[in-house]
Amino acid sequence: MKIAIISDIHSNALALDKVLEDIKNFNPDKIFCLGDLILAGYRPNYVCQKILELKEKFKDNFEIIQGNTDKMVANCTPELIQKTKEAFPCMGYSLEEDVKITDKKYIDFVKNLPENKYVEINGLKIQLVHGSPRSQNENIYPELTDETVSEMVKDSKADLILCGHTHKPCGYSLSNGKTVVNAGSVGRSMTKDKMPVYLQLTIDKNGKFFVEHKIVKYNSLEVSKHILARGFKHCEDLAKMFLSE
Repeated sequence: MKIAIISDIHSNALALDKVLEDIKNFNPDKIFCLGDLILAGYRPNYVCQKILELKEKFKDNFEIIQGNTDKMVANCTPELIQKTKEAFPCMGYSLEEDVKITDKKYIDFVKNLPENKYVEINGLKIQLVHGSPRSQNENIYPELTDETVSEMVKDSKADLILCGHTHKPCGYSLSNGKTVVNAGSVGRSMTKDKMPVYLQLTIDKNGKFFVEHKIVKYNSLEVSKHILARGFKHCEDLAKMFLSE
């Protein structure tokens, strides 16, 4: 059984297309999407359309959950926009504009997604979360201690917890028998080269599994230019996030 896991697309159409090309070569039996389809990119409607096409193609072999930015757009209020502007200006102004340009049918779609989901394959219990089993907004970073991650996932009933949110791929094999893997980000990667990352998961008939992060090359400068072209206040700060260090 082969599964492709994608997360944190953030309206980045070019990155999603490149990753889907690579996934096609991987030829998975299932696809899991861990949320954050929209916000802080440049083509939210295109991204949602492509995800819905995957859902239709894979049917019961496609699983998707809601990310925190999906929830922000779906439940946006003037107060949330102002609060986000104060904390993180480029995200706040992007939120203000993204609510305007995202079709209602796609806002309704992400609004009604579950925040987490359990899946069992060949006896392997898998939990799909965005941040952590405790919260959409909790960060599972590469530099955390095993003890910290163990505390985050102690109430999960899964053997394997798949997450995103931080945009930084990493993994933990814990003493409690659980494995936690952050899939990284398709659309706004926080790796040094800012290239899209997704996860390839293989599960054998006995439930034993192997995971590998796959980096996909693409033109991040082109995406940065698309962000700048949107022209909202502080968009230049967001555009810089797509350029390699």
